[in-house]
Amino acid sequence: VQLQASGGGLVQAGGSLRLSCTASRRTASNNGMGWFRQAPGKEREFIGAISWNGERKVYGDSLKGRFTIARDNAKNTVYLEMNSLKPEDTAVYYCAVHRGSYLSTYAPNYIYWGQGTQVTVSS
Repeated sequence: VQLQASGGGLVQAGGSLRLSCTASRRTASNNGMGWFRQAPGKEREFIGAISWNGERKVYGDSLKGRFTIARDNAKNTVYLEMNSLKPEDTAVYYCAVHRGSYLSTYAPNYIYWGQGTQVTVSS
């Protein structure tokens, strides 16, 4: 499975962005999908994950309320809606496919990764 992330860019603090991640095909196991980010010099951080049918979601504690995950299985696409962006949200954002149908915050449980899309928030 190949993942293509898009939608990143430069935005002012307080602004919004919507990232998209399109998979080359649907997985056979109805896998969950997640979003992570990594800022320079920092470890990869879990943002959130969504089940294959969109009914279950889990978010990182520090991001809950500002970021929302959704998916459209007809388009094999997962979205990350980001609001009230802050300069500290600047990072490369990655989407990933989980190894199973359950949700996890643990990066090694994700088996396919996109190439990442840069988000830069100016103050």
